[in-house]
Amino acid sequence: MPSLRQVRADFDRGTIQVYQAYSPAIADAALAAGRFVAPFSFTRMTWIKPSLLWLAHRSNWARKPGQERVLAIRVTRAGWEQALSRAVLTAPEPSVHGSAEAWRAAFDDAEVHVQWDPERSLRGAALNHYSIQVGIGRALIRTYAEEWVVGLTDLTPTVHKVADLVRAGQHAKAQRLLPPERPYLLPPAIARRVQADS
Repeated sequence: MPSLRQVRADFDRGTIQVYQAYSPAIADAALAAGRFVAPFSFTRMTWIKPSLLWLAHRSNWARKPGQERVLAIRVTRAGWEQALSRAVLTAPEPSVHGSAEAWRAAFDDAEVHVQWDPERSLRGAALNHYSIQVGIGRALIRTYAEEWVVGLTDLTPTVHKVADLVRAGQHAKAQRLLPPERPYLLPPAIARRVQADS
């Protein structure tokens, strides 16, 4: 059984893959430029997730209005860990923050937010372990988009194919199309900060 709070991702020696769902206008512009450009917003928090199934569930398999396109985003591991090293959890954790007041002050000033949500199965059921979601705040969005992001891929056709296979009851075939997400070990100080299991 997976650890309760563990980063699981498709990664290599230098990068980690995360996912976001966008409108066609944002996705098309980003794919054409090879990086995020307008109409992508550089003025509000952007949430990235290393779990494709969680994002697929959240975007209704790339069919929710404004989330019709799923992009796989390759981010440098250095950037990913830098983001997490600045993160504050979206709920107070006494072992990290001490008091609720200290958490609130840290949260209000945070450049990055982290929350843990139940991981999802192929059928969309909530599982008994959690997936990390990372909100990059306005102060870091340009750094994320212009320095940390090293590749963009349109994963929408794959997401739709997986959904079709699930609806047809062909779960083994659907599973084979998913990226190989495996445990990503964080440095101990970062793991403690975001309350990830070591």
